Amino acid sequence: MIHQLRFKQTLKTDIDTLWDFMSSPANLGKITPAHMDFQILNNLNGEKMFAGQIIEYHVKPIAGIKMNWVTEITHVKDKEYFVDEQRFGPYSFWHHRHSFQLSDNGVDMFDDLHYKIPFGAIGRVANGILIKKQVLQIFDYRYKKLEEIFNK
Repeated sequence: MIHQLRFKQTLKTDIDTLWDFMSSPANLGKITPAHMDFQILNNLNGEKMFAGQIIEYHVKPIAGIKMNWVTEITHVKDKEYFVDEQRFGPYSFWHHRHSFQLSDNGVDMFDDLHYKIPFGAIGRVANGILIKKQVLQIFDYRYKKLEEIFNK
């Protein structure tokens, strides 16, 4: 079963500033909860993301257990959207589209996430008990951090 979540946040900034921040993989750590001990393993040399880019990192999503996670940036349309997909990691499927639209109040940012937990029925139960809550907490943290950065 593929699970779907959608998030929307309005940020009081211009598209250039928001895009520069969100399209820099180096900023991922700034919007990820500290307890996850997020660490990018690649040397990104300050480059912006691009289609085909592979990002490898360590993360502790559950109970402090360190996991390797590899994502690929599969699509990028400058100042409109980008997509990251898990290639190796804790999910059997992960597709995350970040999109941006100008609005009267700044920029509306949307996150469309589709994910699947491995292990069949056990995975579905784990999602209902723990995993979905943790995903929501991560996005809640990110929401608050982006509010601090752009909506002071």
